[in-house]
Amino acid sequence: MKRRVVVTGIGCVSPFGVGVDTLWENLKKGNSGIKKLTVVDTQKHLVHIGGEVPEFDTTPFVDAKDARRMDKFILCSVVAADLAMQDANFDLENEDMTRFGVIAGSAAGGLDTIQKNHEVMTQRGYHKCSPFMVPMMISNMAAGKISIKYGIRGISKTIVTACATGAHSIGDALRAIQYGDADVMIAGGAEAGICDLGIGAFTSAKTLSRSNDEPTKASRPYDVNRDGFIMSEGAGILVLEERERAIKRGAKIYAELVGYGQSSDAYDMVAPDPEGKGATLAMELAIKEAGLQPKDIDYINAHGTSTHVGDIAESNAIAKLFGDLDTNKNLKVSSTKSMHGHMIGATGATEAIVCIKAIKESIIPPTINLVEQDPEVANLNYVPNEAIKANVNYALTNSFGFGGQNASLVFKKY
Repeated sequence: MKRRVVVTGIGCVSPFGVGVDTLWENLKKGNSGIKKLTVVDTQKHLVHIGGEVPEFDTTPFVDAKDARRMDKFILCSVVAADLAMQDANFDLENEDMTRFGVIAGSAAGGLDTIQKNHEVMTQRGYHKCSPFMVPMMISNMAAGKISIKYGIRGISKTIVTACATGAHSIGDALRAIQYGDADVMIAGGAEAGICDLGIGAFTSAKTLSRSNDEPTKASRPYDVNRDGFIMSEGAGILVLEERERAIKRGAKIYAELVGYGQSSDAYDMVAPDPEGKGATLAMELAIKEAGLQPKDIDYINAHGTSTHVGDIAESNAIAKLFGDLDTNKNLKVSSTKSMHGHMIGATGATEAIVCIKAIKESIIPPTINLVEQDPEVANLNYVPNEAIKANVNYALTNSFGFGGQNASLVFKKY
């Protein structure tokens, strides 16, 4: 029999700043964290806006010398992990660290590090890059640095599935505990791709919004006037723990993670299956593992990126499985990317935290900037523009990555 798994710690770094409370208070109020970019010369770009993590004091979390040897995505992951571990409140001196593990990933790794070192190499010679370039840029160093910080000697690995990275990391961490490979897992994702290389590449792919004049209104999932997603950065980390162990040590329990589904579209490099077959399968598998029926889900934090094809495909998959407003008036669906933007590898874990807070506080955050609903998206309650009070016993979150890699997670009120 599979062991039960609960969430005992949460931490994040987002465009709103450091900490879950900062994120959650802004989401409840319908505030946007999207601003004009400051870390790139916008005169050189067609896209001028994004969800930058504001500057913050890293010294409470990381030694200053060590911080200089970390790409921003690594730094964000270590800070989010530290917040989550403080929240979980372990007595680490008396823990068996071979029973702790970490799965944390990044879709792109250290893009800024790659860009800056390439500039040095082309100007001064290819042997002149930083000796720390490799450990600063590789995606697995988020997990590596977390395991080093806490002396974790169990599982330590990285999953890279584009925008589904954070959710897959949490799901695979769930499996590790269910089947006895670990008792405690630190899991999530991080991203810091806002640099000339990242903005330029996604602009060329015609995926980013160019609504530069009104940054806070640029991310508008399901709205007829949406024109692409907003590149954001940050990290989301959860501490997962075997349920009986958490109870025994008197841990604060946020929610139970009861379902994980994963699938592939097998359709296209970047476009989702227009019929939403992969999305539907991932949700079905997560709900089945949870021992539920679709009607039991109260809230879905949708992938909802604010792209034309993505919003339509996912919304139709949801309506097909759960019913639309005519047949299911209880289901609430929102895209918090309308406020925090698309955090790529960090987004699945950050939105898992949003689901947990929605369950704990009986508040569903809104989809802001939804003024005129696109008639092509399914007729669902997208919680437009203002948060609502609602009892949430079960929340589901979707994350879908380029390459058609899909993940869905179901959380249960504890």
